[in-house]
Amino acid sequence: MHTPSSGKLTGELQIWVPLCTILGVVVGSAVALFLWLLDLVTRLHWSHQWLLLLLPFTGLISGLLYHLRGSSSARGNDLIIDEMLAPGAGVPTAMAPLVLTGTLLTHIAGGSAGREGTAVQMGASLAAFQSRTMKLSPQRLRVMLSCGVASGFAAVFGTPLAGTFFALEMPGIGALRLSALIPCLTTAIIADLVATAWGIRHTHYVITSGGGGSSILLQIALAGVCFGLAGRLFAVMSRLMHTLFARLIRIPLLRPCGGGVCIILMTLLVGHNHYLGLGVEANPATPDSVSIVSSFAQDGANPFSWLGKVIFTAVTVGSGFKGGEVTPLFYIGSTLGNALSGPLQLAPDLLAAIGFVAVFAAATNTPLACILMAFELFLPNSPDLAATGFLLHIAVGCSVAWLCSGPVGIYRAQRTFAGKWPDMQESQNLEDSSESSPESGR
Repeated sequence: MHTPSSGKLTGELQIWVPLCTILGVVVGSAVALFLWLLDLVTRLHWSHQWLLLLLPFTGLISGLLYHLRGSSSARGNDLIIDEMLAPGAGVPTAMAPLVLTGTLLTHIAGGSAGREGTAVQMGASLAAFQSRTMKLSPQRLRVMLSCGVASGFAAVFGTPLAGTFFALEMPGIGALRLSALIPCLTTAIIADLVATAWGIRHTHYVITSGGGGSSILLQIALAGVCFGLAGRLFAVMSRLMHTLFARLIRIPLLRPCGGGVCIILMTLLVGHNHYLGLGVEANPATPDSVSIVSSFAQDGANPFSWLGKVIFTAVTVGSGFKGGEVTPLFYIGSTLGNALSGPLQLAPDLLAAIGFVAVFAAATNTPLACILMAFELFLPNSPDLAATGFLLHIAVGCSVAWLCSGPVGIYRAQRTFAGKWPDMQESQNLEDSSESSPESGR
């Protein structure tokens, strides 16, 4: 029997299925192109390490592009969060090519940044463009922006479930906009499949030491406290560097140039290139360099590798270079986990895996997305982990880290809600309130 509710559901499906399909295909293809180009510039930097000396100039070019073509785009993920909460001026179409170009300029010269910010901003920018083209209502625009974030995150890491919940958790702490769940998941799955169809392959992490069950939960919880404090340190330092560069260099387009000079001097000071670039894999020319992959092995990181990456990345992104913070957060967490494995008498690959997602959870206030990311990244290559208590370890590590990280996150625009997503009327004043209270809390 046909009922009004079933008719409404059918009507919504007829709207969202084509919207999600189009967006998923476009974002998946765009992220595939980005990852292909990122691999090219990374390998170019590996082959010509003198390119580090050009970092101030690539920073200047990036700053000039944003100054000339998209000053509002410079707010990045914070602009997207504001628009997801209360649609206003909109996410500009120029954000996608600007952040793509800016990220490639960062990495060709060795800046310590990530790739998540690029994919998320490209996804949201393309979603906003599609929404304007189809003249969607503000309510549907908000969902489309969430879909753009979810699809960008899913395609860049190969994690559609994590991408979906990252998009739901990213704007506000304490509430999930579940009405966007199905559209986000659909778009994320399509984007991931499309990126894979274009030949994108993601790094595999194999964990062989997931045993211990509930007997090691105390050690996991202690590690979680350290991961939470590391996430808080990164968030605080990133904000501090942003404020410091803004005060010392009054002209915004010159700030990345100053940051590039600092990165060169710090690299000369430490005497190695471990903290440059993404940090996922080591430069083949220096195979002993610390990386995310190496941190899963015994003695794959030194006790202060994580702190070095905190400082280098905070200076890079704080001065205005583009790319994102999530992959550096993976590096910080996995190397800190490796360093803690000795004192806590736990396997380094186990703690590296937990730290990989737990520091991310602490710094971004997205614990559910991080727990799901661990399932998607680690279980396919180590299926026996499911029977060893590994899932419980991940949940404990992420939860403790998030609870211990305090109110400061890397996204200034995040809000705290008391278990209810704000409706359109409630959200109109969010932007004004953000100016008087930029900090987020739990």
